[in-house]
Amino acid sequence: MKRAIVAILLCLISAGGVRAQRPPLLPEPVIAALAEELSGETAKHHVEYLARLHRIRGSRPFRAAAEYIAERLRTYGFEDVRIEEFPADGRTFYGTQKARPAWDAEFAELWELRRTADRWVPHRRLASWEAMPITLAEDSESADVTADLIDVGEGTSESDYAGKDVRGKIVLAAAQPGPVARLAVERYGAVGIVSYAQNQRTAWWGEDENLVRWGHLESLSSTSTFAFMISLKQARAFQRRLSQGETIRLHAVVRAGRHPGFYHVVTARIPGADPRRKDEEIAYSCHLDHQRPGANDNASGSATILEVARALMKLIREGKISRPARSLRFIWPPEIEGTLALLNARPQLAARIKAVIHMDMVGGGPTTKAIFHITRGPASLPSFVYDVAEAFGAFVNEQSAAFASGERPPYPLVAPEGGKEALQAEFAEFTMGSDHQVYTDSSFGIPAIYLNDWPDRYIHTNFDSPANIDPTKLKRAAFIGAASGYFLANVSQKEAPELWSLLKAQALRRTARMLQRRAELPRQEADNVTRFHLWYERAVFHSLSRFFTIPASLSREAETFFAALETLVGPIAPAPPPTGQGRLVYRRSSAVKGPLSVFGYDYFVDHYGAERARTIRLLRFRGERAAGGAYAYEVLNLVDGRRTVQEIRDAVSAIYGPIPLDLVVEYLRALASIGIVEAVP
Repeated sequence: MKRAIVAILLCLISAGGVRAQRPPLLPEPVIAALAEELSGETAKHHVEYLARLHRIRGSRPFRAAAEYIAERLRTYGFEDVRIEEFPADGRTFYGTQKARPAWDAEFAELWELRRTADRWVPHRRLASWEAMPITLAEDSESADVTADLIDVGEGTSESDYAGKDVRGKIVLAAAQPGPVARLAVERYGAVGIVSYAQNQRTAWWGEDENLVRWGHLESLSSTSTFAFMISLKQARAFQRRLSQGETIRLHAVVRAGRHPGFYHVVTARIPGADPRRKDEEIAYSCHLDHQRPGANDNASGSATILEVARALMKLIREGKISRPARSLRFIWPPEIEGTLALLNARPQLAARIKAVIHMDMVGGGPTTKAIFHITRGPASLPSFVYDVAEAFGAFVNEQSAAFASGERPPYPLVAPEGGKEALQAEFAEFTMGSDHQVYTDSSFGIPAIYLNDWPDRYIHTNFDSPANIDPTKLKRAAFIGAASGYFLANVSQKEAPELWSLLKAQALRRTARMLQRRAELPRQEADNVTRFHLWYERAVFHSLSRFFTIPASLSREAETFFAALETLVGPIAPAPPPTGQGRLVYRRSSAVKGPLSVFGYDYFVDHYGAERARTIRLLRFRGERAAGGAYAYEVLNLVDGRRTVQEIRDAVSAIYGPIPLDLVVEYLRALASIGIVEAVP
C-alpha cells in the first residue's frame, strides 16, 4: 500500500502545481468581475509613459514618475495617496541600507575626434544623454575631457594594466564601470571610462552586438569620474583600430552629479471594511526606478499594480465586489533601498502588513524569451500565502492553455491588443534579487509572493522597450495579483476547509519532489532533508494563524494528516545532539533591520571590513542548489533565539544542499562581531 501511495505522489510531480477545474478560492462572480475589468492595454499605456523617463533614485525624472502614479491614483478615486520623502544623502541609514545620494544629469555627450592638418575636430558622436540616457553610467560626475582611448580588457585586475600607461587617458573596459574605476581611475590615474559591459548571462548573452547595457559607478565612492556605455559592436571596432596602432581621441562632456536628495515612495490605500481587521494590510509592491526605457524592468510591474489598484477601486465603487475586510496597500519605491527606507522609517506600517504581492518584470512578450514565474518565499518563512498564488496561477495556466488550443474556456484572460499564447507560468522556489527579499527577511518576517519574468534577454539594456511588452501578459499578471490579494484581504475561518484541501494537495506534491531529491543523498543528509520537509509542511499549516484562529477540529484533522505523512515517508533517524560550536544559540538583534547585502551597499562588508569579509568561506561557497549569498540570507533568517547553530546548518543544508558546519559557525561569529546577532546564554 505504501509503495502504491509513493508512486501516486511521484506522478503528481508532472502536474507542476495546483490543478483547478473551477475557479479556486474566490466566488465565481468575483473571478468574472476581475477578468472582465482588468485591462492589459491600460497597463501598457502606463508602461509607455514610464518608459520615457530615466527613473534613477532621487532624480527629477523619478519624481516625475512618482507624480504620474499619484495623479493617476487620485483620478481613480483614491483619497489616501502620498509621496513619502526620505533623505537620500550618503549618510542616513535605513536599517541595513546606507542611503545613496540622489543623482541627476543635465547633459552628456561623447565624441570621437579626427585629426586635421593642425588640430583635432569633432568627427562622430558616440553617446548622447538627450538621445539615449542609458549611455551615461549612473553616478557619473561632471567633466570636460579630451583624451586618448586605451584598451584595458576586463579592467578589474592589476594584470589588465601591466605595461600600459593609462594616466590621463580614457580606458576601454569590458566590466561594469564601478569596479573598473577602483583601479583605472583611483590607482592608475585614468580620467574616464568607456564600458561595453554585457548583460546578465542567459542563452542569448552577447548575441546582439547592438545592445547597450545600463552602467553604474559606485554611489558611495569618493572618486569623481564619469563613464559612458557603448555597444559590443562599437567596442570591437575600437579594439581593431587600436590593435593596428591607430590613435583614437575622444572628447567627453558631462554635466551630472550626486547630491543630497530624497527617496520618493508613492503609497495608496483602499481601507478595509471590517472594524476588527481594517488595520491589517495586504500590500502590492514593485519598484518604480530603472533606466530609460526599462519597460519590463520594471515599468511593467509598476503599471500592473496601478492597474490592479484601478480595477479593484472601480469594482468596489460599482458594487460588483465588496470592500475587502482588510486594507489593501499599494507601494511604488526605488528598488530595495526605497522599501528599506519605508519599512524602517514607518515601523507601524511594517507591523500592519500581513502579506505582500510583489511584481518585478511581468510583461515580457515572446521577443524577450521571458518565462513567467510565481515564486514562493524563502523556506525559512513557510506560509500558505504562496500556495494561494500558485492556485490562481494554475487556474490561469489552464484557462490560457485551453484557449490557445482552440477551446473556449470562460476565462482566457486575453487582451484585444495582446498575444494568445498560453501563460505557462512556472511555480518556483525562492530566489533573491528584488524588494520581496526585504519583506521576507527575518527582521520583518512578512510572507511575499514574487511574480517575475526570467530570463529576459533585453533586461537592463536600450532594447527593454514597450514594443516588447505584451498586454495579455500584463492582464494575466494583474489577475493573479488581484485575485491573490483580494482573497488574502478577506480570508477568515470560513475559508479554512477549502484552504486546508489546497494545502494537503500541495504538501503531497512537495513530498513527492522531496522523495525524489532525498533518493540521491547519503543517508544522514536524506534524513535531514526529510526532517526539514516535515517541519515545513506543518509550519505552512500553522501559518494560517497569522490571519485567523485555526478551528480545533481542523487542527486535529491536520495532525492526523501529518502523522500519516510521517509514516508515508518512512522512518528517519533522530537528529544527533549538537556538540561543540554546534550547540551555540543566537538571536537576531532588533537594532538593525533588513538583509545585509542591499542596493549599492553591503552592510556586512562595510562593518566587518572588506579584507576580512573576503575570508568568510560561506560567502564563496557553492552548494547543490545555490551560491553563498543565498546561504547567507537563509542562515540569518533561521536565527531565532531557539535553533542551535547545528540546527541552522541542517536547515540551510536541507534547503540548498549540504554545507560544512564550520562555515556556518564562522559566518555567525562574524555577524555577532558587528552586532547583527548575539549569543543566547
